[in-house]
Amino acid sequence: MTTEIFFSSRTLGDISNHQLQLMLDRFALGSLISSEMTPNGVGKQTLLIQSTTGKYVLKGNPLYTGQFMEEKYFVDQLSKRTQLPVPVPYIVDESTDIFGWSYAIMPRLTGCHINDLEGLQDEEKQQIGILLARTLHELHQWKTDRYGEYDAAARNIRPFAEGYQAWLYGRIKYWLEDAKKYSDVSSMDIQWVDDMLFNSLKAFTNCSIVPSFVMGDFNPNNILVQMDTGAPRVSGIFDFTMGYFADGLADLPPMLSSFLDDGEMELAKSMLNQYYRLTAEKELFVERLKIHMLHQRILDWGCAYATRQVTWDPVLPFYQWVEKYTDSLQELLEQQL
Repeated sequence: MTTEIFFSSRTLGDISNHQLQLMLDRFALGSLISSEMTPNGVGKQTLLIQSTTGKYVLKGNPLYTGQFMEEKYFVDQLSKRTQLPVPVPYIVDESTDIFGWSYAIMPRLTGCHINDLEGLQDEEKQQIGILLARTLHELHQWKTDRYGEYDAAARNIRPFAEGYQAWLYGRIKYWLEDAKKYSDVSSMDIQWVDDMLFNSLKAFTNCSIVPSFVMGDFNPNNILVQMDTGAPRVSGIFDFTMGYFADGLADLPPMLSSFLDDGEMELAKSMLNQYYRLTAEKELFVERLKIHMLHQRILDWGCAYATRQVTWDPVLPFYQWVEKYTDSLQELLEQQL
């Protein structure tokens, strides 16, 4: 499902105060004080709301049928299974009489985005990296008996039709082909990817990894941290549009690649090494992580070219651009594998 909508963008459009008040009245959430668009994130589905009963986030105009019911399932389950700060209650209204589309409303979580934190010392960066690894490890304690995606209509986990390895490799090839619409992807790039997939095949065909919940978009825009409590703590995790059930390592590349792009090596190193120490599933760790990094970077490459937001040398071949990320993983790990 997410394969089809990754580059999609639906905005909320013009919303009147009268409409917002109707929504608040429906759920007894007080009188409207103010509203504004959210400053972070690439999507335009959210609006910050303040009323006499508190601060909320409105998320509307779903990208696909069942998006908000799917997210509600993830949030509710994580609230029950973990101590993580997710936005509960996650209220979904599937009726379209107010806005013309269904929507969700949830409490606004407090804290700062990691990218907004300034003047951090190396020790604080190390603490945050460790904190993020612990957060992911707790997230990944939600284990399932199958690899797949949640089906909101059937209310169960729908297995990947041809298995996880075929699904993952299929996504990588699909998005590499899609990237050719917007950028120069050479035959050498394609061969490099094919070789990498072949050399890592055993990591996904002979691996006994138990599937866990994968957020799918664990990046600085979707995590809030508070620094005024003595030690840093994660105060908010949100946006579960990309969630599915598979290899938990798939959640590391979005955050790691963001840190590497920003030159935050201490953050990347502390997060990766702490996660490695915590996880019991160390089998073919680097091989698996390299494929997940390849997957993430293909998505980022295609998205950057499609939206004309390329921040690197456009002459750089795709495979050389990705290689610096995949090669960095072993270098970041303190324990050589």
